[in-house]
Amino acid sequence: MAIDFEITSAANPEIKSIRALNTKKGRTEQGAFLSEGLRHVIEAARVGWVIRRLVISKAARQGPLLEEARRACVESGGRVLVVPPALMERIAKRDNAQSVIAVIEQRRRALDDIPGDGAEVYLVLEEARDPGNLGSILRTADAFGISGVVLVGACCDPFSVEAVRASMGSVVNVPLTEIDRDGFLAWHAGWRGATVGTHLKGTALPGLRDLKGGVLILMGNEQAGLSAPLSDICETLVRIPMRAGSDSLNLAAATAIMAYEATAAGFAEPQ
Repeated sequence: MAIDFEITSAANPEIKSIRALNTKKGRTEQGAFLSEGLRHVIEAARVGWVIRRLVISKAARQGPLLEEARRACVESGGRVLVVPPALMERIAKRDNAQSVIAVIEQRRRALDDIPGDGAEVYLVLEEARDPGNLGSILRTADAFGISGVVLVGACCDPFSVEAVRASMGSVVNVPLTEIDRDGFLAWHAGWRGATVGTHLKGTALPGLRDLKGGVLILMGNEQAGLSAPLSDICETLVRIPMRAGSDSLNLAAATAIMAYEATAAGFAEPQ
């Protein structure tokens, strides 16, 4: 059985380090992020993510899944901490916090590791700024078997507490890549698949369904849309038809429609 370390004070250095992960600076310095909820922690462990710390509320119910999480943490070199419920709420920065929170080591996929052939579908988000949208997109990508998400330019942090919560744990199932615009454009010069972008000047969405092979789906910023440099590299520009006079869809909703078209009804089979 894993050895638990009981902590009761918010001034404990371990707790201070964990609470720092609520900030971008803390996540960058530590190369880690917070994931809340036993089911999400188990999912991360089962797909090979490194759990550095497992924080368990003293009010947590014991059971086989919790013991599995303990073992996964210890086997990856981490420590299991037991804290009172009030301290768990201070770590999570909200009332009624989950009974289990994990500190998980971040990981990303290099752009060069993305294959340029086959039937993979990738979502490319340019300067996505809203962590709730990004988390929802990761959840959608997981549901439809998208092969990865590429964040281009000044996007929000995919490992922020808000994005991880909105992803409902899917952040551990969808390979993530982060790159600046120039780096992406240089890499794209060698891309052998199709490139599709959403744009107000695009053709109606059903035209996508004849495309085959590896595909990049480019989605623009919530306010500005897809930039000229990225729209210029798209062989196909599409728009999502809407009722006349209606406002635009938000990024998460538009990306969900594109992901559905690309997998369940479009040019690739869901994985």
